[in-house]
Amino acid sequence: MHEIITLQLGQRSNYIATHFWNLQESYFTYGENEEPLVDHDVHFRPGLGADGTETFTPRTIIYDLKGGFGTLRKYNALYEAENPSGHPQGQWQGNEVVQKQPPIPLNEYQKSLEAGLPTPSLTSSSVRYWSDFNRLYYHPRSIVQLNEYELNSSLMPFEDWTVGEDLFRDLDKEHDLLDRDIRPFAEECDQLRALQLFTGSDDAWGGFASRYVDALRDEYGKTGIWVWGVEDGTRLPRHKKMSKMINTARTLNSIASLATLYCPIVDTPQHLPKYLNIDLQSDWYKSALLASAIETATLPSRLRTYQDFETSLLGHRGGSQTVFELQSSVISPDAGEKRPPWATEKETTQKSDEAKLDFDINFTIPPSMADDTAVFTQVQVFRGEEQEAIEPESIGVDDIGLKRKLRLYASKPAVERFTSTLRFPLPDSYPRNMFTGSDAKVGVEMVAALSTTSRLADKFKDLQTIASRGVGVDERENLTNGLGELRELYGKDWISESDSGDDQ
Repeated sequence: MHEIITLQLGQRSNYIATHFWNLQESYFTYGENEEPLVDHDVHFRPGLGADGTETFTPRTIIYDLKGGFGTLRKYNALYEAENPSGHPQGQWQGNEVVQKQPPIPLNEYQKSLEAGLPTPSLTSSSVRYWSDFNRLYYHPRSIVQLNEYELNSSLMPFEDWTVGEDLFRDLDKEHDLLDRDIRPFAEECDQLRALQLFTGSDDAWGGFASRYVDALRDEYGKTGIWVWGVEDGTRLPRHKKMSKMINTARTLNSIASLATLYCPIVDTPQHLPKYLNIDLQSDWYKSALLASAIETATLPSRLRTYQDFETSLLGHRGGSQTVFELQSSVISPDAGEKRPPWATEKETTQKSDEAKLDFDINFTIPPSMADDTAVFTQVQVFRGEEQEAIEPESIGVDDIGLKRKLRLYASKPAVERFTSTLRFPLPDSYPRNMFTGSDAKVGVEMVAALSTTSRLADKFKDLQTIASRGVGVDERENLTNGLGELRELYGKDWISESDSGDDQ
């Protein structure tokens, strides 16, 4: 097996990850002769419950602030608390006064799940926390509450990047977080494939994640690290927007060189297509859209038929370009002849090898009217109607390395395309009206891509400009130089640089 351990850092990340886990649960098959397309062992771990029954829970560690878990309990129906009071037995023999906060009541959806009854439709108003639409049980080790800060506190807001950085260092000094939280899950793996992190990047979670990734890279030097850095896309006052951009710049500069995949994602992308029905005031809706693209783009990593997902991310530059754009499009069920040419059965080999820029949604960068964007690496994932078999190229089809070299010498981007008949599912925890014309029983045809392009250089330039104006002297040089080096990696002259390197 090639397992993936997931870390979820903070509210926005936990909203996205909860959708992600609900989607994974929807792939389970329970018939004796049904062979699932998804290898569940990649993301789920076997275990034993309190009564000795076998369990199957996510390989994940969930971090959130005090008050952020909502109705989710550390110990659930599968696992009972060894000490229900939660207080160690000491030598004090006097009276005890225990003060407890009143429990948060379950919404109707969770009540129906626990009773095994049909679930009512969720709405924006009925989802107060990410746990309100969660469908899974987690191992108690997966739940890590950080009591040093409280959710939405005005006295001690968890917003500044350095606050998160300091919190990680304090906790790690006291507990050794990798030893306490990561190692028990890692030791269960036969062959740890990757560590996947969902984190905010423009608040204190960015600082927390940066120090965490630094520690992970020291401990797991050759293991893939995939980071989904969530940025706030809502309109904010100028000073607050600038503060968030500085936090984003620090996170990007700290993590990009350590991760094998760093994908900045905006939780409210600009220019949304008309076929989407989204309540932009609801984290439940916004995270559902993000989860649809992330889950689709990473689908090959858990399909039984594919083994080459990580290699496809390396591109022509051997993995030096680690920052990717995330893009997606939904293929309408009534598109008919208007279906995109790369989503039809009449696909030629040449077309399938071309990079695509005409996606409906870009979660990383606002779409640009310029047509001179250079694509360096792109991983396309299509899920929907079964594709007609593509005739292999006459040269080098059996040698992936040779095929990529031929594309490099022809000044073509490194493009890999994965297809699956497994459509995007719509579990009852998902906004049911988000995709116009969709059928929950059939699922949704969708295409997503992870791309390294020259547009990313413009993003780095903007962050570099903000950092040069708003960061203190002690930090400014290191931060602006780091962003400048990242920007150079995505310049349009990458082909000539590669060629000159080969000639030496």
